[in-house]
Amino acid sequence: MQLLVASNNAKKLGELQRILDAAGITGVELLRLADAPSYPEPVENGRTFADNALIKARAGAAATGLVTIADDSGLAVDELNGMPGVLSARWSGRHGDDQANNELLLAQLGDVPDERRGAAFVSVCALVTPEGEEHMAEGQWRGHLLRAELGENGFGYDPLFVPAEESRGTGQGRSSAQLSAAEKDALSHRGKALEQLVFTIEKLASR
Repeated sequence: MQLLVASNNAKKLGELQRILDAAGITGVELLRLADAPSYPEPVENGRTFADNALIKARAGAAATGLVTIADDSGLAVDELNGMPGVLSARWSGRHGDDQANNELLLAQLGDVPDERRGAAFVSVCALVTPEGEEHMAEGQWRGHLLRAELGENGFGYDPLFVPAEESRGTGQGRSSAQLSAAEKDALSHRGKALEQLVFTIEKLASR
C-alpha cells in the first residue's frame, strides 16, 4: 500500500517509517508530497491542530486517490495561554523560520521565571482514505523551556524544549534537540500520535 505523508519534511517521514519498522509492519510505501501527483496546497485556516490536520489529509486523499496521513503540531506555552499553538511555524511572521520563531519566543518569555516556563508539544495526526474513512490521534509531550538554544538535532522549537522525562528535578536536562532519533520517537508528541494509528495502517495495508 502506498501511504502519502502530506509533508515534504524528511524527518517526519523518517519518524513514521521507524515506528512502522518497530511494529513489524511491512508492505507500506511512504510517499512525500514531492513523490505524488502535484495538487494545490490547501489553506491551513483551521482554529485547532485537528482542523488543520484534517484539511491536509482530506486534500491529499481527494487529489491523489491515496490513503493520506497528515499532522499539525506545535508548541503550547503555559505562560502564553497555549500559544503559539497552531501559529507555531509562523510565530515570527515568516513561515518556517525556526531561528526567528525561537528568538521571538525567548524574548517574549525573557522575564518569566523558571517555575512558570512549562510547555507542551502537541501533535494531532489525521489519516484519511479516498473512500472517506477518517481516523484521528493526538499526542502531547510535556516539558519546560530553556533560556537559550541547546543541541543540534531536531527542528523547530526542539533546542528550547527540555522534556519532563529529562528534567529529573535538576531544572536543566537535555533538550529535545540533543536526543537521538530513537529517543525522540519513544517520547515525542508526534510519535505518540502516530503510534495510535499503527493498527489502522496495518489493517488498511492488509486489504
